[in-house]
Amino acid sequence: MLRSALIAASRSPGCRSLVERTPVLRPIVDRFVAGRGIDDAMRVARTIAADRLVSLDHLGEDTLDRAQAERTVEAYRTALRRLGEVGLAPRVEVSVKLSALGQALPADGEKIALENTRRICAAAAEAGTTVTVDMEDHTTTDSTLTLVRELRADFPATGTVLQAYLKRTAGDCADFAVPGSRIRLCKGAYDEPASVAYRTKSEVDASYVRCLKILMNGDGYPMVATHDTRLIDVATMLAEQTGRGRDDYEFQMLYGVRPQVQTQLARRGLRMRVYVPYGTEWYPYFMRRLGERPANVAFFLQALTRRG
Repeated sequence: MLRSALIAASRSPGCRSLVERTPVLRPIVDRFVAGRGIDDAMRVARTIAADRLVSLDHLGEDTLDRAQAERTVEAYRTALRRLGEVGLAPRVEVSVKLSALGQALPADGEKIALENTRRICAAAAEAGTTVTVDMEDHTTTDSTLTLVRELRADFPATGTVLQAYLKRTAGDCADFAVPGSRIRLCKGAYDEPASVAYRTKSEVDASYVRCLKILMNGDGYPMVATHDTRLIDVATMLAEQTGRGRDDYEFQMLYGVRPQVQTQLARRGLRMRVYVPYGTEWYPYFMRRLGERPANVAFFLQALTRRG
């Protein structure tokens, strides 16, 4: 119920206005979001890249404005150019949301999103890095995977994200665990119906392990996106059992979440990538993070009541 309420709030213009106008909330926001502009993102990426890897996400989603989608493309091209200029590209990739690139536009949305993502992939290749296409709610899954397949024809290192809480994901893992593919396996952050998704933690965890086994036994490159130390242990065990070296898979965690565990994994010589979001459109992302970390909700509500 908490996740449902917060996701509903993430779509509310009134709630958004209230949160954005409450300065006392900035410390919570700053924990999960690197900043509003590319300079903030570069500063954070440089610090993290000293011992870990990074995936930069220019925040934005659900755009119905073609001009806004174009601005998102240019923001990524700027970021990738900067990464190449300062030599960070080998350690920093980018993540994109297709809904921010025009996927939901009423006319030719998929075509526009595909061409916009191609432009970002080309800029990434020129800089010497890669792109991972994020997954959003279940209504976009088929469209997203279709576009990823098309992108991989020209940019074979393009990664995709699969969400373990969807009941279909084991099959998708089998389809995508092919040579050269990069698959980020996460639990999922959207409020999905029981008809398509597992709803309890135990069911989601069990699905995550089933999917992880498929990926580790496949021919692709698994990107294990979890903050759960039990699942981290399962992943390292499966990697050993399937003969994967430390360069044959990686762990991924969100910026601001369990940073000590992140650095511990890096010190063990494991590949550890941090998902670093930035930009002015931080509100929906921030609300989903609150839904995943209930411990922050009490402080969030207290801050709102102290407002003014």
